Amino acid sequence: MENRYVSHPNDVKSFDTDRLREEFLIESLFQTDELVTVYSHVDRYIVGSAVPASKEIKLEVNLKDIGTDFFLERREIGIINIGAPGKVTADGQEYEVAAKECLYIGLGTKEVTFSGSGSEPAKFYFVSTPAHHQYPTVKATQEDATPSHLGDIKTSNERTIYKYIHQGGIKSCQLVMGITELAPGNMWNTMPCHTHNRRSEVYLYFNLDENATVFHFMGEPQNTKHLVVRDGQVAISPSWSIHSGVGTSNYTFCWAMAGENQTFDDMDAVAMKDLK
Repeated sequence: MENRYVSHPNDVKSFDTDRLREEFLIESLFQTDELVTVYSHVDRYIVGSAVPASKEIKLEVNLKDIGTDFFLERREIGIINIGAPGKVTADGQEYEVAAKECLYIGLGTKEVTFSGSGSEPAKFYFVSTPAHHQYPTVKATQEDATPSHLGDIKTSNERTIYKYIHQGGIKSCQLVMGITELAPGNMWNTMPCHTHNRRSEVYLYFNLDENATVFHFMGEPQNTKHLVVRDGQVAISPSWSIHSGVGTSNYTFCWAMAGENQTFDDMDAVAMKDLK
């Protein structure tokens, strides 16, 4: 399991492009018939993927990395499928998970496996965070999610936010997770931007064609930087950083948060005039 460590904002000011990408961008996540995991010391996320094409994939890592007897002994996990329909089995209970559907699996589940269910592979993306209480395993479709329609075509940011794991939806200890879809002709997300010093966040960008790109803006509001992000890549956003993107076309992204609270609207707005 790859490790990503915490960086102080004063240090990040001096990072060149390669160092910025090395610290905050996960470039090669989705690998056929492999479990790929990245451990971020920012709120101790484990970000990962499973693409079961010709075989079943088990959710298992080097347990020394997490200090427990099995993956979810002290953790919870949110899983979203961004590929063809597939199956997730949690302690013998099988769940069909189609594209843009979410499965939450709680603390204490001993065995989790990913498998396909058709000629095209599922592409399971997951985020796991430490947990202190056992909540039940729950599946949600996009129709079950709580939608919020925001933005306007005049500012190129018309979008719909689908909340899956949150205070008013699937219950969890600290994980908050969902999907944001930009409407056709819209390219901007989370601008005007914000920070939330109580929570960090990770962004998976997807539904981008081969030649499309998202410029993900990060850093302190008065010292912004950017990452060039492509389909299936993940940006890690520490709590002190803005997190905003503009694409060469519309796109979709999965967001996940963890930290001090689960309040979706707990954020510190940054005025456009204050950005540098």
